[in-house]
Amino acid sequence: MTDEATERAALPADEPHDGSADVTRKILGIRRAVVHLLEFVASVQIFAIVALLLVGVVSRYVFHHPIVWVDELSSLLFIWAVMIGAVLALDRHEHMRLTVFLDMMPQAWRGQLATLSLLAVIAFLAILVVPAYEYVGSEWFITSPTLGIPNSFRVAAIFFGIVAMLLIVLMQIASTSTMRQCVQGVIFFAAVAALFWFARPVFDSLGNYNILIFMVGLVVVCMAIGTPIAFCFGLATASFLLFTTSIPTSVVIGRMDEGMSALVLISVPIFVLLGYILDSTGMGKAIVDCLASLIGHIRGGMSYVLLGSLFLVSGISGSKVADMATVAPALFPEMRKRGNKDSEMIALLSTGAAMADTVPPSIVLIVVGSVTGVSIAALFSSGLMVALFLLLVLCVLARLRTPRETLEHVKRPTLRFIGKVFLIAAPALLLPFLIRGAVSEGIATTTEVSTIAVLYAYIAGMLLYGGISAKRSYGLLVETAVMSGAIMLIMGTAQAMAWALTQTGFAMQMSMAMTSLPGGWITFMLISIATFIILGCLLEGIPAIVLLGPLMFPIAAQIGISDVQYAMVAVVAMNVGLMAPPIGVGFYVACSIGKVNPNHAMRAIWPYLAAMVIGLLAVAFIPAISLWILD
Repeated sequence: MTDEATERAALPADEPHDGSADVTRKILGIRRAVVHLLEFVASVQIFAIVALLLVGVVSRYVFHHPIVWVDELSSLLFIWAVMIGAVLALDRHEHMRLTVFLDMMPQAWRGQLATLSLLAVIAFLAILVVPAYEYVGSEWFITSPTLGIPNSFRVAAIFFGIVAMLLIVLMQIASTSTMRQCVQGVIFFAAVAALFWFARPVFDSLGNYNILIFMVGLVVVCMAIGTPIAFCFGLATASFLLFTTSIPTSVVIGRMDEGMSALVLISVPIFVLLGYILDSTGMGKAIVDCLASLIGHIRGGMSYVLLGSLFLVSGISGSKVADMATVAPALFPEMRKRGNKDSEMIALLSTGAAMADTVPPSIVLIVVGSVTGVSIAALFSSGLMVALFLLLVLCVLARLRTPRETLEHVKRPTLRFIGKVFLIAAPALLLPFLIRGAVSEGIATTTEVSTIAVLYAYIAGMLLYGGISAKRSYGLLVETAVMSGAIMLIMGTAQAMAWALTQTGFAMQMSMAMTSLPGGWITFMLISIATFIILGCLLEGIPAIVLLGPLMFPIAAQIGISDVQYAMVAVVAMNVGLMAPPIGVGFYVACSIGKVNPNHAMRAIWPYLAAMVIGLLAVAFIPAISLWILD
């Protein structure tokens, strides 16, 4: 996920560029008023989801009386919350996007490219307005099993979100782009659309080569100009259906609904909220301090503390950005005092965050389970073992690369001090074991555990770690909706693209080609690793797994590879790509958090990435690493 500051820097400021200052100010005023209202509604919905699920958990496990309508109402609130969150993310420029290529462009070009990016978003949303409205009407006769209300009330969120995003982006382009840029952009898009329309007979003769034109070429072009990933997928899929098939674009809405409707996905915003609570209360820092008191005084100890902290903190927050933002400020100053180079620290931070992405409750693993049908409990158990193995690999390399540290000022802490720090960190240390144990042992579902964890973290934070103000709590709810909206919109549009690829017969052709490769499952595994590393550079974990999961996992099962093992390989490979410069956006996020120039850190990261690749190959070709705990 790109750093927010990096994304904003690649976009024009929301200020007038020509003489229409008064009109622009009015537009910005209306936009701010609408955004404030949506923020309030989204925060109420996120709070209501957590409260409802908690009531359901208490009723089921304490009073042994399940409330059957809780899941339905939570699902309804969930899709409204994430669609409003997607609107807010668009307003804040916080949708996931690739800015590497845009940053390489001359400054004079960036304004026009930013306008083209906004027009690409407008084109996608405009294509879906009417189909989304018709989809709401078609769902009126389908009622929910327990509440008995038409499904239209739920799917109306998609129509509302599309219309609201369209209005937001129109106001953005009116306030950030000049008339000349808009006219040139509209002419360009009209010319491309006309070219595609008149080329339909040619597309009909190309067959599945159209996939390269639309699903690859159009996506790459849109990503290169800074269009958010969700809209790249959506525009490519809608264009593919419009210009190469007779399938109505309303199918895109149905597939988006399917991609965002799995009940297990409700745990995503709750775990996002949990990460924000931990960061705000300082519980994550308490874990870092506890590890530092235990091993921070030995040679290379702070490197071990950094890696171990990422392992433990990731088990609570489920977010790489939150992990790095918690650990780096707490450890980097002391590591610098001991003579560690900034480049080495960034390398450790980046690969440590990549290593920890399989630690429960990993949001990526939840998405994998939702998309592929693999048991989330099995993924959590296996992910913990894989992360431990990779942690060991990175620790060995860190020990070999540790410089001669300056330890004169470092004193070994007393047992009394260690006990005091451990006592402070104990509530925070208990949380990851609570989450992992409850899910792995089947005591509670992922969604139920996430709500319990949020309540536990909030109460512990209030009582032991200074608490969170009411204003900050409101802000966390809004930020949760924004982050969840950005994630879930990718889930929806990627699901639509994956469906389109399947319908073309491409999935079957790919399966036949993969299963007939010389070398059998070994060759397939190597190709999979290379594919997921490349996609990880460009798309990050969630969009890549939603896009390729339905295609690759059935092939792996057909060849005889365990779905759990394959999931571990896919997630680790994507994280290697995510942290690999010069394209991997995770590397730049780490540099931004650590306040280190990427050019200085780029050389140092390669040995650590090589160690991750060695660990990845071991996971791929030694099934026991990821599967022995499941036996």
